[in-house]
Amino acid sequence: IDRLTLNQERIEGMAQGLETVANLPNPLGRTLWEENRPNGLKIKKVSVPIGVLGMIYESRPNVTIDAAALCLKSRNAVILRGGSESLNSSLALHKIIESTLSAHKMPTAAVCMIPTPDRAAVGAMLACHQYIDVMIPRGGRSLIERIMDEAKMPVFGHLEGLCHIFVHKDADATIARDVTLNAKMRRTGICGAVETILIDEALNDDITKDILGALLEKECEIVGDEYIQSLNSAVKPATEQDWHTEYLAPKVSIKRVSGIDAAIAHINAYGSHHTDSILTQDNAAAEMFLNQVDSGIVLHNASTQFAD
Repeated sequence: IDRLTLNQERIEGMAQGLETVANLPNPLGRTLWEENRPNGLKIKKVSVPIGVLGMIYESRPNVTIDAAALCLKSRNAVILRGGSESLNSSLALHKIIESTLSAHKMPTAAVCMIPTPDRAAVGAMLACHQYIDVMIPRGGRSLIERIMDEAKMPVFGHLEGLCHIFVHKDADATIARDVTLNAKMRRTGICGAVETILIDEALNDDITKDILGALLEKECEIVGDEYIQSLNSAVKPATEQDWHTEYLAPKVSIKRVSGIDAAIAHINAYGSHHTDSILTQDNAAAEMFLNQVDSGIVLHNASTQFAD
């Protein structure tokens, strides 16, 4: 229900997001790399539009606005196919996009929407490699796996958001509490929500207890190893499966590790290579984490929910 909800606050958030995208620097025409060859050739790599993007997504109607804004900013056309559960909301938002494009004498076909909930439409889109240059899925594992398996064009996709936070022994107490709480409870059903928190064995127990208390106060279910259970009786036992699980719910698994090497090893073994964060005041430790964690986004003293 949370992902489907469109209320005044969410609509205001979409409007603010549009303003943010509008104020971003022009991403096109930038020289990303250049080289003068010995034979006199001058080679440049310049940013240009991709062409026509396809986006297939579930649940969240706000993706309709986000996708349209980012594609228009980068001068790409986009074909949208929203989920059946949010189709009416997405169609209403698309009408606003069309009227706005028309009012500014821009081609309304720059943002198209598939108006049917029929699942066959997904298969048809995935076969249109002659018209769609790149496919971008957003949704559950089954949807993304299907798109990766069936698409005839390149796919920008990830299967899960099994995100981690490592609380290093030199973490600031306030940052540790506030960032872990935000990363889990700001919105529990998004791919940027933290699912596993790793605690350095050298971290002051008071900081760990503070993290546990803050999460429990917000009615977050916690499962942990034996040591974490010993710090708070409300913590339930974790199983091996918990370290593999993306909850997308007010639930988190917490584990004590022997240090930064063990944390990095755990994340690279169990993570989904989406977003992971280290909380520490030690810049050398942060640099090591940033360099060795094999994820698309790696953060220092920041919530994993910045990735959504």
